Amino acid sequence: MSFFKKFFKNVIHDRDPDEDTITVKGKPKPKFYGTVAPYPNFSASSDAAGLEKAIETKGVDEDLIISVLVKRSNDQRQQIKVVYEASTGKALADDLKSALKSDLEDVSLALLMTPAQFDAHQLRKATKGLGTHEDVLVEILASRTNQEIREIQRVFGEEYQEELEAVIRSETSGDFTTALLALLKANKDEDNEVDLDLAKRDAHAMFEAGENTKGSEVSVFIDILTSRSCAQLSKTFQKYSGVSDVSLPKALHMELKGDIEDCLIDIVKCAWSKPAFFAEKLHLAMKGYGTCDETLIRVLVSRSEVDLKKVMDEYRTMYGRTLQEDILEDTKGHYEKILLGLCGPH
Repeated sequence: MSFFKKFFKNVIHDRDPDEDTITVKGKPKPKFYGTVAPYPNFSASSDAAGLEKAIETKGVDEDLIISVLVKRSNDQRQQIKVVYEASTGKALADDLKSALKSDLEDVSLALLMTPAQFDAHQLRKATKGLGTHEDVLVEILASRTNQEIREIQRVFGEEYQEELEAVIRSETSGDFTTALLALLKANKDEDNEVDLDLAKRDAHAMFEAGENTKGSEVSVFIDILTSRSCAQLSKTFQKYSGVSDVSLPKALHMELKGDIEDCLIDIVKCAWSKPAFFAEKLHLAMKGYGTCDETLIRVLVSRSEVDLKKVMDEYRTMYGRTLQEDILEDTKGHYEKILLGLCGPH
């Protein structure tokens, strides 16, 4: 079970919610761990004009396009889109699609979407066409906040004229469907307060439902893992080691198989440490022969204004190399430049 040991090494620790907050006017406020922050001297009209010139330049000025996109926050990019269309009569996304190509085009178009639009787009891609990308469904639904999941569902319905819940029901099956729909309810506890008695009860319930019974009562795992807060689950995982000889991820691996096993293990990883969860995603995307560009783009774009600094810290801790070093080895050209730009000024 070296796979689990490698992941949980260096990330198993007691959580201290105060580490991730600062006090502003007497109230706790989340610290900013993103790599892309609002540009201080922002001018939507100036940026829109610059992008228009870069697109119309003979040969296209990719460097200028990249410089604008990776140094503006998502909110600022939305303003640029509005001004660009008002001044040119054309959609910025359409013009960039015509001017750019391949992976650079994919990253640029992703950066023009709102977070909810991007997530909805990723979920659509994961469920449309031949086969379903189950890992993408779990990644997004397990790592987003309740409010973000509700917004994703709203945008998905508007963009694709069908409900995300209906799509998941039609494209998945069994316990895996049940787990995804539980996440889709967006009613997970988001309080950082930990109930020690509840942690003990949940740990015992999962032990009885898995290792201590013939077969497995998967519903017990689903109910607990999709409804408790990350802080609560972290304490539950620690308590589980007190009633079992193995860690919870190893127990899930022993008791379950297929999509539901992968789903619940990813929920466990995400609850324990989202930065480590995404660091592993990025590492696997670049490990071995070839690069999974879709994963690389999805993670870097979606975490760039959330916690990419922490993801990069975990990456270095877990793999002994910086994320930028591996990007330099696995990518090239303007695609490499825009990905490094998303990693911040390091």
